[in-house]
Amino acid sequence: MRPSAQLLSMTGRHVLITGAASGIGKAMAFRFADAGATLTLLDIDEARLAQTAEELGSITSQVRIQVVDLTHKDQIDTFWNRPTVDLPDTLINNAGSYPMRDYLEVDPGLLQKTMQLNLDSVFWMCQGFIARRKTGRGKKKGGVIVNVSSVEALVPFRDDLIHYSVSKAGILALSRALAHAYGKQGFRVNVLVPGAIKTPGTGQLIKSAVQHLNVDLMKTGYHFEKRLALGRWGESDEVACVALFLASDLASYVQGAAIPVDGGFLSS
Repeated sequence: MRPSAQLLSMTGRHVLITGAASGIGKAMAFRFADAGATLTLLDIDEARLAQTAEELGSITSQVRIQVVDLTHKDQIDTFWNRPTVDLPDTLINNAGSYPMRDYLEVDPGLLQKTMQLNLDSVFWMCQGFIARRKTGRGKKKGGVIVNVSSVEALVPFRDDLIHYSVSKAGILALSRALAHAYGKQGFRVNVLVPGAIKTPGTGQLIKSAVQHLNVDLMKTGYHFEKRLALGRWGESDEVACVALFLASDLASYVQGAAIPVDGGFLSS
């Protein structure tokens, strides 16, 4: 029996995290660095990405950053096709956005942009990862994928996030299909389902609701919080800890699973 600490260790592992400049992605970067992983961090926000890398310097020197607009497949292809790319063995697709708009006012541009970042980028990032790990470049085969969905994919709560719910539901279907198709080739694919997590984005929403006296948004927030069995919002690090578990050898027999990290929202 291998020691638990050894099963959880990411020493010798190379982890790629998208949307790593802030929020949950940044928390993941710190958790994986603490566990000994080499990191490649992707984001469109160059300044915040550089800041994250600088802060990680107190933990590790094994951090690479890359500015990539994940809404453009050509930039994803360019990233994967770089001749100097150090092939990661773990991919965490965390990048996403949740632009709020009434369903009847959603236009093709907003829908396309939401799908491109929240779902299409995950599809193409997984494809690039599997294609390169499957070929056995450098005698490496298989790998770990952790995709990030949302409680909105399972229990829609806001009427102005229907487009978001659809994009996040697609991640569940994609992840289960990949788990089925590539499990026997050494790939483990699972999904995180966060809900009610404190991030800069959700913090800004709350601040905006108060400043502009958005009664509807405040009312929705109140009812949302009432559904939380733990009675509180979660921290980004609490999602990061579950991501670390799913990526580690502690979860070696977990496949095609959707793991809620939602304070009991889905069970209430």
